[in-house]
Amino acid sequence: MRIVFMGTPDFAVASLDALVSNGFNVVSVVTAPDKPAGRGLKLTESAVKRYAIEKGIPVLQPIKLKDPQFIESLKELNADIQIVVAFRMLPEIVWNMPKMGTLNVHGSLLPQYRGAAPINWAVINGEKQTGVTTFKLKHEIDTGDILLQESMPIGDNETATEVHDRMKIIGANLLVKTLHQLNSGTIQETPQVISADTKHAPKIFTKDCTIQWDQEVEQIHNLVRGLAEFPGAITHLDGKILKIYKSKKEIAPHSFELGKPFTDHKTFLKFSCVNGYLHILDLQLEGKKRMPVADFLRGYKLA
Repeated sequence: MRIVFMGTPDFAVASLDALVSNGFNVVSVVTAPDKPAGRGLKLTESAVKRYAIEKGIPVLQPIKLKDPQFIESLKELNADIQIVVAFRMLPEIVWNMPKMGTLNVHGSLLPQYRGAAPINWAVINGEKQTGVTTFKLKHEIDTGDILLQESMPIGDNETATEVHDRMKIIGANLLVKTLHQLNSGTIQETPQVISADTKHAPKIFTKDCTIQWDQEVEQIHNLVRGLAEFPGAITHLDGKILKIYKSKKEIAPHSFELGKPFTDHKTFLKFSCVNGYLHILDLQLEGKKRMPVADFLRGYKLA
C-alpha cells in the first residue's frame, strides 16, 4: 500500500510515526510551507516536516493545493491511499485522486464536533467523553463515511491540551488498525447521521475566549480548560487584558457583583460568578509573562 501522508502539527506526527513504526510504505509527506516564527522571524519547519526529514521521507510543501505542479507531483507518487491528520481542507482533485480514496483522522466521535477545533469545544461544553474517528473524505468537511471510532473520557479538570496529548496516541493506534482492516477488507463503512443534538466545532475567535462572569462557575472553568494552553480565556484586571490558563472552582453562594476580583495578595486570586468563585491558578497579565498566581501576586497589587 503506497501512502501519501498530509499533516502539519505535532498531533499529526504521532500518526505518521505509527505508520513508519508499523512498516507502512509512506512514499511522501505533504505539509505546510515553512513560516516565519519568533523574534527573528526565522523560517520554521512544521513538526511533520521535521519528522519526515529525520526519517528520509520526501516532502511536498504546496502553497496552493490546486497548483498544477503540485497536482502533477501527487499523481506521479501513484498513492493507493492518502491520509490526512490536522491539515488543510483538500480540493476534490486531491482527495479523490487515490484508488482507495483519502482517509482522515478526526478528534471527535463524528458526527459530533465537526470542524476545526473539536477537542477545544468538547472541553468547553463540559463533555465527559470524546474520541477519535477515522473516515473517508467527501466534498463537505468532516461528512464522509465512518470507518472506525474509539472513545475516551474527559476528566473534570482536564485541559484541552491534556486531552490532545492523550488523543494523538489513541488516534495513531486507531489509524493503524483502520489500515489493517482496509487491507484485509474487513471494515464496514457507516454513513454519518445528523440529529438535533449534533454539536459543531468551528474555528475559535477572540469573542469565543471572553469570559462572561454572569455564568455559573462550572461553565467558566470549562472555558478555561478548553482554551488552555492556547489561546487562553480572556478577562480584564485593572483595565488590562488578563489571560487565564488554569483555574479551579469554588461553589459558594454570595451577593457580590459578578466578575469582582478577590485576593489575599499572597496565595489566591479569584473572581465572583453566579454560584461561586473562579480561582485563577495560572495567568498572564497584558505586558507581563505567564506565571503561577503566587508569583504574580508577589509583584502586583490590585488597584
